[in-house]
Amino acid sequence: MKKAIIIGASSGIGFEVARQLLAEGWKIGVAARREERLMTLKAEAPERVEVMTIDITKPDAEERLMALIERLGGMNLYFHASGIGKQNRTLEPDIELQTVETNALGFTRMIGAAYRYMVSLPTPLILGRGDWPIIAAITSIAGTKGLGPAPSYSATKALQATYLEALEQQAHQRGLHIHFLDIRPGFVDTALLNDNFPYPMLMQPEDVARDIVCSINKKRHVRIIDWRYRILTAFWRLIPRWLWRHIRI
Repeated sequence: MKKAIIIGASSGIGFEVARQLLAEGWKIGVAARREERLMTLKAEAPERVEVMTIDITKPDAEERLMALIERLGGMNLYFHASGIGKQNRTLEPDIELQTVETNALGFTRMIGAAYRYMVSLPTPLILGRGDWPIIAAITSIAGTKGLGPAPSYSATKALQATYLEALEQQAHQRGLHIHFLDIRPGFVDTALLNDNFPYPMLMQPEDVARDIVCSINKKRHVRIIDWRYRILTAFWRLIPRWLWRHIRI
């Protein structure tokens, strides 16, 4: 039975990915700062769900992750869905610093812990690529360019994508059998977007979760969700900096 750890599973995309993996027969360990919603997942398949409260901004987060892995009996997939983000046009310091603490420091702490765990695993003599352990994380299309309405959010999402890319290169150069997946959704109808702003091309978390699980199964490396955002971000990359600063978002 395949085993997955989902960090940030109490709501939104993380919750729906956990449900999708359960439907496919995975055994899962779910974690978040609040336990109440996690118990909903536990009730769906008590024998295949382990629950742990983990705050990724706390120093004990890695220790608690290792305890959850041990309770689960191993880990084939580490899925990181934990993150925060707000528009902050007035650059309120609390919002900026909390975003960096969660999306940069917390992300680095947890991805690093998952990476070190997978490095420590014994490698069988014969191991097909389909059997490699996977580190998958939700970054965002917001990391494509610096977005004025959400400076720390777009900056930390760029950090996340670059960090995964760097680890993928390092793992390859070290001959490590670890697969990486960078998931970049557009706007998703979750609690993260609760500021009453009329976001365009809004997607449902259930649909995004299906795309993510399919991408995990197909061993993709980078997945922009969906096709509209793939076109949009391709266009963004073509815009020079001198022009980008004049565009109203």
